[in-house]
Amino acid sequence: MKSLLLPIVLLTAISFTASAPVYWGQIGHRTIGHIADGMLSRKATKHVKRVLGTETLAEVSTWMDEIRSDNSYRYANTWHYCTIPDGMTYETAPTQEGGDVIWAIEKIIKELKAGGLSAEDEAKNLKFLVHLVGDIHQPLHVGNGEDRGGNDVKVQWFGTNTNLHSVWDSRMIDGKQFSYTEFANWVNHASKSQIKAWQSATVRDWAMESMSFRDQVYAVPENGRLSYRYSYDNFDLVKQRVLQAGVRLAGVINDIYK
Repeated sequence: MKSLLLPIVLLTAISFTASAPVYWGQIGHRTIGHIADGMLSRKATKHVKRVLGTETLAEVSTWMDEIRSDNSYRYANTWHYCTIPDGMTYETAPTQEGGDVIWAIEKIIKELKAGGLSAEDEAKNLKFLVHLVGDIHQPLHVGNGEDRGGNDVKVQWFGTNTNLHSVWDSRMIDGKQFSYTEFANWVNHASKSQIKAWQSATVRDWAMESMSFRDQVYAVPENGRLSYRYSYDNFDLVKQRVLQAGVRLAGVINDIYK
């Protein structure tokens, strides 16, 4: 088992860019897509089917991670995250060369609303959008500029060496052993007032929300050992951010194809 784990750990480590976190895990992204699939308007549903064919938002939600092995998409590597140091806003923070998650979402929404894209480009943009709306709701995707979105914060998760970013991306969620549909059924209980409030927030609001959770996210014991207590203290936030991402993704797509 140890001989199998070592290559996996090494591969995970080198998959991060010099300054970037990467993604919610597959369960998180698919849960977000599944929630959004169920909240689309009739008109938006027709357009999504036209654009994606037989694939659902849940099924395309991990596409942007899968294409990281394709060098023709390297331009999008920095789109998964943004950096807003403590005490700054997005507007006052240093600009990310190549664009960041906020810039990319705003750009993609504008292009999809304008229309006139080729079928290939429309599908590509929609797939990007599904993934990036998920990414921006993972608190560590709005980095402080000091530790690569928690990737440099080494911790132990139930005795296994990892980093804080990985704990938030997937380890807390995967530890529940839910499928993405089961996880969606568990969290998908937003009230009408919550849906209205969440969908009225801007993309930049979403990022500032993620930033606002830093004290909670970084409340790691000095020995770095995380297990049941850390999950207990933080899993409601995981559920909240996944649900908000799904609700907002549906709102954005409904607005694009209204």
